[in-house]
This record gives sequence, structure tokens and C-alpha cells, in this order.
Amino acid sequence: MKFLLRLLNWKRSLVLSIGTLGLLVLLNFYGLHTNKFYFFKFDNYIFPLLTLVHFTFLYAIWFKIKEEEIADPQMRNLEYTLYVIFLVYLYKAMETLSILLSYSDYADHVMPVTFIPMGIAIFALYLLLMGLTLVTFVHRKKIVGSYNFEQMNQHFDSWE
Repeated sequence: MKFLLRLLNWKRSLVLSIGTLGLLVLLNFYGLHTNKFYFFKFDNYIFPLLTLVHFTFLYAIWFKIKEEEIADPQMRNLEYTLYVIFLVYLYKAMETLSILLSYSDYADHVMPVTFIPMGIAIFALYLLLMGLTLVTFVHRKKIVGSYNFEQMNQHFDSWE
């Protein structure tokens, strides 16, 4: 674990997370079965909206590390929300894997040649995102600090 944290320091994990999120937001509009992008389906916009919380959390970590500040209640709430969104990432990864494993069910249909490579790439990106999210949580606890607010005045708003 220590080797992984040294290899993926907080800056690298931040940049990789932003890149992975950006790719997955774009690929969220991609249809594996049809090899087309669907920008007019309402369902395709749910995942990009949820990633806004992840982007905000990454910004908060960057800001806290840069300014050498401690964790605050707003950052804690973002992280707790990201725990729930992590489950959405897990669901999307399993959904992509399910689609990939259903390839033999459509043997009578013409499947695009990009079905397997794109499916594997999307699944790998979801796995990478989940790993980077966990690494980011570890970096937050190690660098910014844990969420111990017993000494802190709960009415203090550090984002103002």
C-alpha cells in the first residue's frame, strides 16, 4: 500500500482522477451496442451531474493541501456524499461488465467491432476511478487530517 501511495502521490491521483472522470463523462453518452453517442437521452446526464460532487471534492482537497488547512465540516459532507456516489461508480462498472458478458446473447445480431475494446476500456476506467477515489480518501486523511471536530467550534464556516 505504501508503494502505491508513493507511486500515486496526491498530485498524480488528482490529475488522473480528473482525466478519468472527464473520459467517463464523455463515454457515458456512448452506446456500446450501437457505436453511437446519445446526447438527447435524459438518463445520460445523471452520471455527469453526480461527478460534479467528485470534482468539487477534488478541488477541496487541492485547496486544503495548497493552503495547508485542516478538514472542515463542508469537506466531510462532500466526502460522505462521495461514499454514496462511489456506489454509483460500482453500479456503472457492474452494468458495463454485464453488457460485456452479454456479448454471446447477441450472436445472431451484428455487433460493432468496437464493442469488446470499448467495453473493456470503459470497465477499466471505472475500476481506475474507484481505485483513485479510495487513494484520494487515504491522501485526504494522511495530508489534510481526519475529521475530528471536538475542539472546533461547529458554527465556524471556513468557506466564507
